[in-house]
Amino acid sequence: MSENPVRNRGMTAHSHIALHDDPAPLSEEDIARQRRATRIMILVLIPIALWTLVGLIVMWPGNVSDHLRGNTAYSQADVSVQRARILEVREISSSGQVGSDGTNDPRPAADLTVELLDGPEAGQQTQISMQPAVYSSGVAVGQTVTVYRVPIEGAPASYQFTDFERTVPLITMALLFAVALVAIARKRGALALVGLAFSAFIIVKFMLPALISGSSPVLVALFGGSAILFVVLYVTHGFSVRTTTALLGTLFGMYVATFLGWLASTWAHLTGVGSEDDSLLWASAPDMQLTGVVICAIIIASVGVLNDVTITQASAVWELSSVDPEGKRLFSRAMRIGRDHIASTVYTIAFATTGASLATYLMLVVYNRPLLDVIGLEQFSMEIIATMVGAISVILAMPLTTAIGVAVVSATRGRIGDLKPATEGGTPGGHPDDELLDLDTSHPDWVPSAPSQRGRRLPKLPRPSLPRPSRGEGGDEPEGPKPRRQA
Repeated sequence: MSENPVRNRGMTAHSHIALHDDPAPLSEEDIARQRRATRIMILVLIPIALWTLVGLIVMWPGNVSDHLRGNTAYSQADVSVQRARILEVREISSSGQVGSDGTNDPRPAADLTVELLDGPEAGQQTQISMQPAVYSSGVAVGQTVTVYRVPIEGAPASYQFTDFERTVPLITMALLFAVALVAIARKRGALALVGLAFSAFIIVKFMLPALISGSSPVLVALFGGSAILFVVLYVTHGFSVRTTTALLGTLFGMYVATFLGWLASTWAHLTGVGSEDDSLLWASAPDMQLTGVVICAIIIASVGVLNDVTITQASAVWELSSVDPEGKRLFSRAMRIGRDHIASTVYTIAFATTGASLATYLMLVVYNRPLLDVIGLEQFSMEIIATMVGAISVILAMPLTTAIGVAVVSATRGRIGDLKPATEGGTPGGHPDDELLDLDTSHPDWVPSAPSQRGRRLPKLPRPSLPRPSRGEGGDEPEGPKPRRQA
């Protein structure tokens, strides 16, 4: 009696999942359930997509300069930023400068001789001053800095130190990031870069100008975030039921973050004016709603981590379904994975927020006030609320994504073994209702299932020949001395 070598071998050393025989045909009930699940997802996503597209068209900002006020710290007439190279550094005493405690600052400052690299006076030399806090970071001859050029009527222009020039380091790190991403993730990494470029376009060309123009920050965040999610998820992970499942979970989490962000910021009375820069920003763009900008920031911050959790959870459901597609057991197993992911994601959100706002949190030590009084200040409360809202939205999005994935997989049970190849970019492959199963196509045992061959039985693979000991003429006992039996 011949045996099926594919079934006996199970998972090969190079493949990610086992290959099975032809699946049993779907019953009418299974087909109806599958169509119903797909139809529901489409009916939910199409209105959201249309709503997002219409919102982008209606709220797309016009001329932003009409909403900016001139002659502020950020925008002064005829003031320009130019580059300069440091030629000489002279350390000076800063004893005449008074610190925040009313005493003289003992740290040294510096006077710099720089050569202007561009602008009307390019090639000329001028003197600029550098504050002690900046000078203490280290300054060397040959470094490139940026300076403000302030024209003075009837006198030479005045120059003030602005910052260090960082174009080359930024471009270099961006190129290293792109090379590493494409080298490891290959085509899918390249598609992720496309998604990042689209996200940057929406943020720079739509969200920021719309906020400055005075548009509703909540609607700006919802339309911009939805557009980013639709494009990024489908471009990076491909058009599939799995990606659609993750998209629904992510959109739900974003809407939860929107509601909680509005509720928490209103309840805590966050004004959006937590520092001097916020006040200057409001002075430069008086039409902007700083209170709503806080909500917008919370929504944008939650989108990235939501995408991570929902995509991973949807993938977990589909991979677990290859072992046991039964609904209750599949949901239970996927939730166990999701709980571990949620626990680690909470730490990720907290540490990422702390790292990004470390200078703000250092003020907890500097302020000579009780801890509860300090964390109640605007700048601390905003960071804490953003962290909590993001974590809650992720926690709630995970079980919904799991439930949607289990419902869809349960509607297609019995077809787990009908596999086809998948590409790294998410093109059709794997389960007929999912296009993202990863197979090692370089392995000699891998057999593609072309569209014209779907439903056929996979060819039997030869059983591996294993060395066997030679037998005697009777074929019952091997030749040679028998091993001794131990008493």
